[in-house]
Parts: sequence; structure tokens; C-alpha cells
Amino acid sequence: MSSTIIIYQDVENNIRTEVELENETVWLSQAQLVDLFKKSKQNISLHIRNIFNEGELDENSVVKESLTTAADGKEYKTKYYNLDVIISVGYRIKSKQGTRFRIWANKVLKEYLVKGYALDNSRLQKQNYQLQELKKTIALFQQTQSRILSQSEATGLLNVLTDYAHSFILLNQYDTGNFPEGGLNQNITVEISLPEAMKAITELRQKLMEKNEATF
Repeated sequence: MSSTIIIYQDVENNIRTEVELENETVWLSQAQLVDLFKKSKQNISLHIRNIFNEGELDENSVVKESLTTAADGKEYKTKYYNLDVIISVGYRIKSKQGTRFRIWANKVLKEYLVKGYALDNSRLQKQNYQLQELKKTIALFQQTQSRILSQSEATGLLNVLTDYAHSFILLNQYDTGNFPEGGLNQNITVEISLPEAMKAITELRQKLMEKNEATF
């Protein structure tokens, strides 16, 4: 799941805060926890410290740092805590607000996970269909290439289609995280690292999308 911002609002308790959804959980800063639970910064900080000191949660797994821009325009590192920490703090201070937030967060996460799966599944099915249709077209031209080889237009079209198929397959492997590291041509004159290749593919993808030659 990519990062998404949604609004959590509790009119009864005058709470309205931006909640970040990322990596299949929600994240709040310490300042947001103070607002959510209506406790002091020192009190929230104490509970968080005890949660980690007592080994209830692994700090490295439930905390992340992000750069935020303050009112003075300067950027500062801010710690964000995931739903596990939020729930633990809520239990420790016996907060009904913590229970309400947990119910809301679980509902939102479920909706986003289902929606994300549906979108990803639909996108993959569409790409699969396009790839199969493209392969059929190439196969048809390859079958007739020997008969119409003298026609430069047909040969040129075949080359374009073949190149497009290779690009499509490469981008599809990149999208699905199956980009191959091995199987390279041994007769190479220039070497390129995997990170450089990934960067080049990203740039190619952006150019194709700008030209409306790709929609994925």
C-alpha cells in the first residue's frame, strides 16, 4: 500500500486529525497522540517509552521517521507510531477514544486493502490480456514474414511490434517486482548495474505515459 492521507474526525470530542496510511497500517505522530487521547506530551512519551522498555513492542518495527516542514519553513525529523503503538497507549491510559480510533482504523484498513487488491488484480488482468493479444499479433506476423519479407513496411512493422513486446514485458516484470538479474547477453560492451537499469526503466515508463503510449 502506498502512502495515503485520510481524515479521522470525532465531533463529540472535538478531534480532527490527518492520518497516514502506509504499509498496511496507520501512523500518528506524538503530537497527534496527545490530541487524540487528550493527555500531556510527557504522559504520552512516558507510555511509549515503557512500551518499548518492557518489550511489549519492537521499536524498530513500529516507529518510522519522516521529514516534516514546520511553520518557519524548516524541515524536521518527526517520529510516527503505527496502530500497534496507538492501541497499546490507549490500553495503558484506559481511553475509550483509543477504542473508537482502533475500530475506525481497522475498518479503514480493511476497506483500503480490499480496494487495493481489487485494483491491483484488475490492472494485472488488463496487462495480461494486452500482452497475450500482442503475442498473438507478433506470432501472426512471424508466420507470414518469409512470404512478405520483401515488403519493407511489413518488416519494419514487425520490428516495431517486437521491440514493443520486449518493452512491455520488461515494464511488466518491473511493475510486478520480477525484474530479472540474470540471463544477460554475454557479448556485452557496456555494463549497467541493476539500480541503473531500474532507473532507466522508470524513465522509459514515464516517457511512454507522457506520450499516451502506456497506461500502466
